[in-house]
Amino acid sequence: MKNSKTLSSKAHLLLMLRKKQGGPLSGTVLAKEMGISRIAVWKAVQALMEDGYAVEAGKTGYLLEPQKEKDFLYPWEFGEKEKLFFHYKNTSSTMDRARELALKDIPAGTVITAEKQSAGRGRHGRSWISRAGGLFFTMLERPKLSIADYTQISLVVQIAVVRTVSKICGKKAYLRWPNDIYIDRRKIAGVTTEVAGEGDLINWLSCGVGVNINNTIPSGKATSCSDILGANISRRLVLGTILDEIEKVKKDYSPEGIYFQGSRALAKEWNSNCDLLGAKAAVFEPINRQDDYALAKNNRIYARGTFMGIDPAGRCILKTDTEKGTLYFNQGSVSLALLNTNA
Repeated sequence: MKNSKTLSSKAHLLLMLRKKQGGPLSGTVLAKEMGISRIAVWKAVQALMEDGYAVEAGKTGYLLEPQKEKDFLYPWEFGEKEKLFFHYKNTSSTMDRARELALKDIPAGTVITAEKQSAGRGRHGRSWISRAGGLFFTMLERPKLSIADYTQISLVVQIAVVRTVSKICGKKAYLRWPNDIYIDRRKIAGVTTEVAGEGDLINWLSCGVGVNINNTIPSGKATSCSDILGANISRRLVLGTILDEIEKVKKDYSPEGIYFQGSRALAKEWNSNCDLLGAKAAVFEPINRQDDYALAKNNRIYARGTFMGIDPAGRCILKTDTEKGTLYFNQGSVSLALLNTNA
């Protein structure tokens, strides 16, 4: 049992009730194990019930039936890390909240989640449609990096998401430059980044992640974890797995806890998880809010050629058949369009 001093009353109570797996626990037992009074236990129970938990009170004590469990993302669901989590039932965007918290000197590792977003954000000012049942969160980082190297964090998060989605769905997920995750050539997740600095150093950086989990998918160009598995799964499980994978990727490529400039090994893993290497593509600047991977009229095309993956700086490598040779493009405002529409 976790030390009660490291857990809030809600977190500790949930831990004990879930460990009992539907069996009752008396207020006396709970009070003794949690190190609080029976009145405090009762208040914690009432607070959980008000938050939507199906806690039942009977003659033999309190119980939480596993069959009635809901997929909540409240901070106390994350135990000892509770203080690093901020949850909103409805907000414009978790990226907006992350920016506000960053300016208040909230520590690195903070995670902002939301049930609904009225103005979820993607690249180029696009909106990320945030339907109920999806996972939307932003992670705040304060890395000791120059602004020019911010893509290293983005690559870490992208690799963590693709590992998680592959593991959860039991099917190989793939990365597509600059920041999307696909399964069966349909989009299932995306990552967006915002960075602020002083001089040439990063002050704070936020990575927003959206994953289609149990939400409805209106377009044939997208899919969700529940569509692939044929059953709903826990968003809390997916979020926890992504956060664990982020730490694993960090340890794999920065064992001392410091991001290295231009990691070749990190780029190598990213490329090994990309399904477009060798594909005919064009780098362009979107004019309208269209699919990043399909050219639209009036788009400004910078170059056409063969996509060769990314370099250690996270730049797109495009091998052209012209005198321009091999070109490199930063993430910035450009996108990669496939010239083979079957991809």
